[in-house]
Amino acid sequence: MIDFIRQHVLSHFGVDANDAKVTPLGNGHINYTFLVRGLNRDFVLQKINTDVFKTPTALVNNAHKISQHLHKKVAAADYGLQVVSPEVLANGDLYIDLGELGFWRGMNYLPYSHSIDVVGCEADAEMAAKAFGHFSSALTELDADLIEDVIPNFHHLPGRIELLQQAISADSQNRVAQCRDWIDFVLSQQDLLQELAQVETKLPHRICHNDTKINNMLFDKRDMSSLAIIDLDTCMKGYLMYDFGDMVRTFCSPEEEDSTALDKVQVRESIFGAICKGYLSELGDTLSDDERKSLWLGARVMCLMIGVRFLTDHLNGDVYFQIHHEGHNLERAANQFTMYQSLLNQQDTLSAYLN
Repeated sequence: MIDFIRQHVLSHFGVDANDAKVTPLGNGHINYTFLVRGLNRDFVLQKINTDVFKTPTALVNNAHKISQHLHKKVAAADYGLQVVSPEVLANGDLYIDLGELGFWRGMNYLPYSHSIDVVGCEADAEMAAKAFGHFSSALTELDADLIEDVIPNFHHLPGRIELLQQAISADSQNRVAQCRDWIDFVLSQQDLLQELAQVETKLPHRICHNDTKINNMLFDKRDMSSLAIIDLDTCMKGYLMYDFGDMVRTFCSPEEEDSTALDKVQVRESIFGAICKGYLSELGDTLSDDERKSLWLGARVMCLMIGVRFLTDHLNGDVYFQIHHEGHNLERAANQFTMYQSLLNQQDTLSAYLN
């Protein structure tokens, strides 16, 4: 793919392939991301997965609107992080659509940036949660209706379970039998679905990041402070309980989300407490009482829902998430279901941090 980029893509960004170095960047599951280092500038280049993001122009336009809003907040000294902005092509556009050869967009590269995949200490958890809270707080003044839905019903647990049931019925890869225990476990969680139906009707729609993994908050290498919130692809209207829940899902385990060492996969109480402290320090005065009460529900829903998505993709033949070996999505699913069980086992202790 790098040879293709050099031959067919770089020129659209005003870059001479002879003067540029292109290398893979990050470990995302969906899009293909590269760092382009040229004579005059460095930038991030991304091929959007249009099987997942069927309206990629909406994705780019959303990111542009959000970056413009955040730049205004920076100018007014109301936003303390750096801003990820679209890279403008040579013709002034924000993307290049090459049809079957891909939909490409660029973003500014932030020097001194560093990401981590596993939270090592309470200080990092609190800092990252504070940064995500700061990001969400800054967007409360931007009209949520200006942001398009790039993936309808993205965080909709009943719909995700319905898709799982369809995958079970089709069993296109003959994998249902090996997953039966986890399937039965998911389908037994009807109480959570009922609780969710009661709570969502009480919550306001806000612009949410919708993918608050620890590696979507960049640290500054120079002092390991928070630098920027990245990956705005799934920014849409939603409920903040899911942003909180995704932090819990990805910050609290001492293992990566595809670890098969399930005996080590658990919610670390101290990290959970640090998330609550950091997130609420930025949003505590913004959240309604119902939103604050919903955060514990969001933690449980996100662990179960991402597990359901991994399991569904495994049953369907791994068509959504990039995998590195057979059974990778099943391993990810088992990991997330184990996190969900750990939350349930510590419910009284953990939920007290939000009271």
